[in-house]
Amino acid sequence: MDKAYLRPLNETNQFQISFQYTSSTTRVNRQFNFCRQLDETISTFLSRVTTNVEKVVNKKRAKKKSDTTVLPEVAIEVKLLANKVPIDTERTCRDVFINNPSNDLTLSVIDTDFLIILNSPWINNITLPRSIMANFPVYPSKFEADLTDKHLSEFNWYKSDNKINWTLVGKDFVYTPSNSDINSYLKLTCLPRNDQSVGPVIETVSEVQIEASPGYCPFETRHQFTKEKMSGNQFRVVSYNILADLYTDSEFSRNTLFPYCPAYALNMDYRKQLILKELIGYNADIICLQELDKKVHLNDIEPVFNSLNYSSVLHLKGGIVAEGLGCIFNNDRFRIIESNSMVYGEQVNKDPLFADIWEKISNNPKLAERFTERSTVIGTVVLECKDNKEIVLVANTHLYFHPDSDHIRLLQGGIAIRYLVALLNNLQNKTGKRVSLIFCGDFNSVPECGIYQLYTTGLVREDFIDWKSNAEEAVEGLNLNQPLPIGSACGTPKFTNYTSGFADCLDYIYYTKDNLEVVQIIPLPSNEELTEHVALPSIVQPSDHIALVADLKWS
Repeated sequence: MDKAYLRPLNETNQFQISFQYTSSTTRVNRQFNFCRQLDETISTFLSRVTTNVEKVVNKKRAKKKSDTTVLPEVAIEVKLLANKVPIDTERTCRDVFINNPSNDLTLSVIDTDFLIILNSPWINNITLPRSIMANFPVYPSKFEADLTDKHLSEFNWYKSDNKINWTLVGKDFVYTPSNSDINSYLKLTCLPRNDQSVGPVIETVSEVQIEASPGYCPFETRHQFTKEKMSGNQFRVVSYNILADLYTDSEFSRNTLFPYCPAYALNMDYRKQLILKELIGYNADIICLQELDKKVHLNDIEPVFNSLNYSSVLHLKGGIVAEGLGCIFNNDRFRIIESNSMVYGEQVNKDPLFADIWEKISNNPKLAERFTERSTVIGTVVLECKDNKEIVLVANTHLYFHPDSDHIRLLQGGIAIRYLVALLNNLQNKTGKRVSLIFCGDFNSVPECGIYQLYTTGLVREDFIDWKSNAEEAVEGLNLNQPLPIGSACGTPKFTNYTSGFADCLDYIYYTKDNLEVVQIIPLPSNEELTEHVALPSIVQPSDHIALVADLKWS
């Protein structure tokens, strides 16, 4: 028996019902979708279905008048039955469908019976992106579903050069077109499932054709070092500021910040294809992202990595900023224990842990105002390795950017490490195990500045030059120290950020040297690669930063 799919709409007084009516008698092949009031009578509901079906059937008959084929007169009869017995049509839809549903509710439309399936998996919206390139992953740009397990659902990709004849080319949530697909359109069908039932199939067709790729990307050279996934006592970490759409979608960014980069290559619809191909190719176990847009996490990072059996956590900046920090981890290797975040400016004057730091800040009202207004955040995720039960505290941050603000960054960095030491000690006391620290981020701080010195030597004195980077906001009388033996996994590369106006080392993967050792550092792009298209970003490099990639092992 054919099926009709019915579901109440949350927080409304409505329900939706959908069925595909196909009949050789009426020559109709049409999907009908209705959104009706739960409190209307069955009589009113059936009357609306009858009217809509009648319109389609009569339209088909009218088209056939000029043909030799004569369609027979058809009585448009629509009934609702329970166990083959007609339902009292004065009952409400709520009573029949929601409050007292029968196991054998049938909607009869002319010559076809539909078994009504309540609360089946359902796709609300599925669309394909506006930019699709050969050799780069493509997936739904929007996938909104209810009661649907994506891992159990069936996805089929088809290609066509005319949108009429389609050829099956893929069977996963993500498809990577080949060069032979260039100039083709794509169609994606999805049969939604959960562990109890199946919903109606839905399809979407791309508005654009598959384009040629921009050519060889520098990260593909780096992928030669990351072909194999890590296992056992080793794991791979990536830290990457992916350049938020928030900061590229403006005339200022196009004309002033990155005038050398074509506008289409600054568009996130283009860049995210490169970002995902790059990240996937690193075969990492832990990925820390900075400048991750909320919408990019929701629509791109989370669904794509989820299909590869990774989980992700997003820690947004404070206030109304719609970007933040992402931590992605391999579920085959790690399980999550807990996740937390802290906005430095919100906690510095509240948490006793930072009382001495706040005392020095509050002595300067201008400094106090500027520091507490910052939305800068630190995110943490505690992971347990499934192979050896080792625990790792993964931290991620993106410190304040302003050129005159070495003092602000050093304060943020000092608060961050004190916060992490407290978390580390608490975890060790709670678990009775050693806990290793990985601290990734865009610190907006070169190796000569105080953060690198604090982390790698354990001390920054009160006379350090960073404290006076802004004379009106100078920090007086503050010594910072931290007890952990910390190293920089990738050292201090010449460049981790490369634009036409600035190029230096700003990004780091810090780690605790007593528990962890560096196995391999994935080489960074050469100067020739960085300058091939003037600077970053470019048509082959999606961010103004370079991803740091390091293989580590527990000692």
